Amino acid sequence: MLIQRSITRAAMIFMSFHLGMAEDTVLQFLDGKAEKYATMSYTIWSWAEVGYQEEKTTELMQTHLRDEGFSIDAGVADIPTAFIASYGSGKPVIAILAEMDALPGLSQSAQPERLPIKEEMPGHACGHHLFGAGSIAAAVAVKNWMKETGASGTVRLYGTPAEEGGSGKVYMVRSGLFNDVDAVLHWHPSDRNDASPSSSLANKSAKFRFKGRAAHAAGAPEMGRSALDAVESMNFMVNLMREHLPEPARIHYIITKGGDAPNIVPENAEVYYYVRHPQVEEMEKIWDRVIKTAEAAAIGTETSLQYEVMHGNRPLLPNHTLANVVLEKLTQVGGVHYSDEETLFAKSIRATLDNPRRELGSEKEIQPFEEKTGRGSTDVGGVSWVVPTAGLRTATWAPGTPAHSWQAVACGGMSIGHKGMINAAKALALSAVHLYQNPAVIQDAWKDLNERRGPNFEYYPLLGDRDPPLDYRK
Repeated sequence: MLIQRSITRAAMIFMSFHLGMAEDTVLQFLDGKAEKYATMSYTIWSWAEVGYQEEKTTELMQTHLRDEGFSIDAGVADIPTAFIASYGSGKPVIAILAEMDALPGLSQSAQPERLPIKEEMPGHACGHHLFGAGSIAAAVAVKNWMKETGASGTVRLYGTPAEEGGSGKVYMVRSGLFNDVDAVLHWHPSDRNDASPSSSLANKSAKFRFKGRAAHAAGAPEMGRSALDAVESMNFMVNLMREHLPEPARIHYIITKGGDAPNIVPENAEVYYYVRHPQVEEMEKIWDRVIKTAEAAAIGTETSLQYEVMHGNRPLLPNHTLANVVLEKLTQVGGVHYSDEETLFAKSIRATLDNPRRELGSEKEIQPFEEKTGRGSTDVGGVSWVVPTAGLRTATWAPGTPAHSWQAVACGGMSIGHKGMINAAKALALSAVHLYQNPAVIQDAWKDLNERRGPNFEYYPLLGDRDPPLDYRK
């Protein structure tokens, strides 16, 4: 018995030693390349290309990964800017997601005051430039570790366009591109460090297009039928409906076309709707009610209606098994520590916010582990229902900064964002190495997934069989 215990203890010491070496290899690489990947993220930040139009961004990403020894499969899922970069062979296959699209109309310089680079131009207000560059850094670090150690398996970087309302990943799932993947890791920029197993809201969107009959608005109004009246009628009914929705539901809309001139009865008008709820079934019920309001508006205004579903996302499906691994590695990496200059920048940003929810200094902390339901939506949700998936957030924005704001763009274009990005890359890479070294964890993650989605679950894309809407931002 004493001999057996000695052997077991020796094996544990040996494994711990080699695990420490593996982690040191990953961390040293990322520390040494931090400036390189900060430059990559800043380049993508300056281009700020919107969904399905990320031509320069995807070319930069693919070129870098090809130079690092990855094989590239470009233009996947009938999306010109989507790609998969692979290194290694065999199992397990660990995928790391990389986003790349910006948001329209949020141009902003890397300054703590509202200074658009160019009015009405896009900006990286959700930090996908950091997401993309940081994930690539993690994938390259894992590749280097595999090359040095001879570890078996495959690391893949999925270049995923159009997360913002385009559901790029859903088309990739629908095309079977995750069918042989064993685990998926991802991250997202934020104002905090958090690896909790979070869910999100299911959501679906469509553009509702009404067609009426043009006429002189003063000389012959009785001859016209206003498409704008149909849009406003639909909006009125939806706003009345809000009183009768379940509490977690969210509905948003913008009028994207309201006519051409006030003295012409509008022949064409369009309104763009989002519907959200934590549960797919409830979201779809609400969606059906929204469709009825559009149909009623068309009948009441004697116009015709066509609508085009633009995207559909499932809620994130939490996976505690993987989330525990990611939390352990994020805790090991730690939070973000500001220089004096960065502290001043963060204070200036916070002065522009109305009652920021987080205190300055919280960027150094790791949030406690608890299952949460976020109020946003993401196409990572579609991935998480077919492969065990876990993610994290790191503090790339000054505490209290909301996503989709000019303040987020500003922080993401300077060193506060870059520091959080490298921390995310480290946590992702360490998590992936842990999974390669502990395949039993992957098996447990699959058990977790199967239990949560239930024995009768059958995946279907919420956006149906439509082609990717490559022009939805044009």
